[in-house]
Amino acid sequence: MPASALEIIKQHAGREGGLLPALHELQHTFGHIPTELVGPVAQAFNISRAEVHGVISFYPDFRTEPAGTHVLRICRAEACQSMGAEELAAHAMKILGCGFHSTTPDARFTLEPVYCLGLCAQSPAITLDDQPYARVTPQQLEALLGSAGLQPGGQVAKTEGQP
Repeated sequence: MPASALEIIKQHAGREGGLLPALHELQHTFGHIPTELVGPVAQAFNISRAEVHGVISFYPDFRTEPAGTHVLRICRAEACQSMGAEELAAHAMKILGCGFHSTTPDARFTLEPVYCLGLCAQSPAITLDDQPYARVTPQQLEALLGSAGLQPGGQVAKTEGQP
């Protein structure tokens, strides 16, 4: 286990309500919360591994696997759903070849749901690599993904050094 992980855990373990800040910092540091850290977190906070896992699995922002190079989030809130987000999500799944909470086999794209981006009046909304986009159509989504390396038909463009 990296020493930095132990430092993060120790830093937050003595604080009231420190579990969520510790998990957020671990994810920020490692890009995900490695499963081998669940035990040390549970021990430091004097809770069970199941409780730590429950927190990680409850909050959609936490992940236990590394994200892809590009992260696409599609809003699933009611305003976006009423303006076509479900169809947009289905289109994204089709062209990426993966579902929500999944990463493409080449590790280039991760698809995640989000439950409000604050762009309700401009739905449907997405973020691609934390950049928000509003009133997104399937064609615009394809163009955005294309700019990130996805070719028409869902093939990921090869980059220098990539097989």
